[in-house]
Amino acid sequence: MQRRTLHLSLLAGLLAVSGFVSAQTKWDLPAAYPASNFHSVNMTQFAADVDKATAGKLKITVHANASLFKAPEIKRAVQGGQAQLGEILLVNFQNEWQPFGADGLPFLADSYDESMKLYKAQKPLLEKKLAEQGMMLLYSVAWPPQGIYSKKPINSAADLKGIKWRAYSPTTAKIAELVGAQPVTVQAAEFSQALATGVVESTMTSGATGVDSKLYEHLKYYYDVQAWLPKNAVIANKKAFDALDKPTQDALLKAAAAAETRGWTESRKVNTTTLETLKANGMTVAPPSAQLKADMKKVGDTIMKEWLEKSGAEGKAIVDAFNR
Repeated sequence: MQRRTLHLSLLAGLLAVSGFVSAQTKWDLPAAYPASNFHSVNMTQFAADVDKATAGKLKITVHANASLFKAPEIKRAVQGGQAQLGEILLVNFQNEWQPFGADGLPFLADSYDESMKLYKAQKPLLEKKLAEQGMMLLYSVAWPPQGIYSKKPINSAADLKGIKWRAYSPTTAKIAELVGAQPVTVQAAEFSQALATGVVESTMTSGATGVDSKLYEHLKYYYDVQAWLPKNAVIANKKAFDALDKPTQDALLKAAAAAETRGWTESRKVNTTTLETLKANGMTVAPPSAQLKADMKKVGDTIMKEWLEKSGAEGKAIVDAFNR
């Protein structure tokens, strides 16, 4: 009798374990930036929060530094269900749909407060577009403001003529074209290598990327032009989300809202600390000259005019809502 009871309790234990295993859901979250980047750290915290809130029912694995998919592949991977989640740089997908590039328009939103205002104007259209593509927006966080890095001093746009310029989005490629630089498309994960081999010698990016990629090892100047604050967005496959039970969905959305708030706060801090790190490593960090600022503003006006023509009513709706 005792043996039978033992067998039954063992069987019950095994069923409980197998039941637990089948009840646990595992998701992948590919990302393009190093594990030490503040976006990646924030995502890791988001995954931990979801794990805790669901008592281990939903396990999210963050794959940083383009280790699972390269930056341009992540959105398609989520859309096709190869990954349940993904982090994308919205401006990378402007050619697919112009409003994805709204936060990369030079000097439209050039501070954190303005950037948040633009996000609120852009968000309803973003959510609608992603829904049409079988996805949903979980949260979005701005990068610090973008500045110009170079090997030599830059006093005006004329000094950028002929320079090998790292482009990472349609707008950064367009800026190169307008100032007469040579655009070279290089993703974040290959940036250091491209600098070391002389493939690029200048770029427009944030202090955070400057520190991630140790740009101070190859470039000597950083001009804090604060041109725009592009955003990363964490997106989910809608079918995968719908397959979760309601408490798990709620926990995921709550953790995402917390990650968004935390990420924006962290971005502000990172903006200050990374510029200090660039200086500490021998880089000259300076505001742009009046001429460079005026030249870049002119470039921004040209890009904005073209973007409004291409984006039509949707682009106008975003800019009008932003300017309200």
